[in-house]
Amino acid sequence: MTSDLLAGATAIVTGGESGIGEACVDALVAAGARVVLTYHSDQVAAEAIAARSGGGARALAVRTDVADEAAVDALFGAAEHAFGPVTLLVNSAGLNMGGIKLVDMELARFDRVVKTDLYGPFLTCRRFARPLVAAGKRGRIVNISSIHERAPRVGAVEYDSAKGGLAQLTATLALELAPQGIAVNGVAPGMILTPMNERAVEDVAFRKQREAFIPWGRAGRAEEVATLVLYLLSPAADYITGSTITIDGALSLVIAPGA
Repeated sequence: MTSDLLAGATAIVTGGESGIGEACVDALVAAGARVVLTYHSDQVAAEAIAARSGGGARALAVRTDVADEAAVDALFGAAEHAFGPVTLLVNSAGLNMGGIKLVDMELARFDRVVKTDLYGPFLTCRRFARPLVAAGKRGRIVNISSIHERAPRVGAVEYDSAKGGLAQLTATLALELAPQGIAVNGVAPGMILTPMNERAVEDVAFRKQREAFIPWGRAGRAEEVATLVLYLLSPAADYITGSTITIDGALSLVIAPGA
């Protein structure tokens, strides 16, 4: 279904080559936005998504390491050159937990995840906000976090630390940028069937085992997360900023029962 909800807007979606990021690209394009999506290594997938989204007139794929300041600046330069000022930003690029406990974790692993999952949104949000503030223009940011920003897991010190930091980055930027009319919100998914949860996607028995812990009875879909992101980017959400909205089928509420 297509609409003109975001007609004329230019958006950047990091990590747009798969999973939640890909679903966000689809939702934004269907709502009339022009979208620049980033990818880290899967150029074929990213360019295929851009092509099906309307090609050069509507979508552009740009290889970007979001942890690299120069690469982020080049990304925004390419988007501005192709489509004009960027007023919508979705930070979806990220790395998952490694299942490695603290005593066994190398600094390089911790550093890599934190730089992608936390430094990356810092760099993109800063580059996004600077020209808008200078020009007195409004904009909207959605950072894709996780229920694990609050609910830690064994073997996820790097991921949980980064997502916890992202929650505070989102809240702090919302305070700083509200006077300029730039909204900053987060979305915290639970178990979503994406390539990041490859085992749950491929192994039905494993998925059913994990879904038994979810009060709603099933895992979520990337398209459901994208629908929420689209709402938060839309004019209908004008009065929402500084919030992180959980989308997890009530999974994060089942920690206390049985204690």
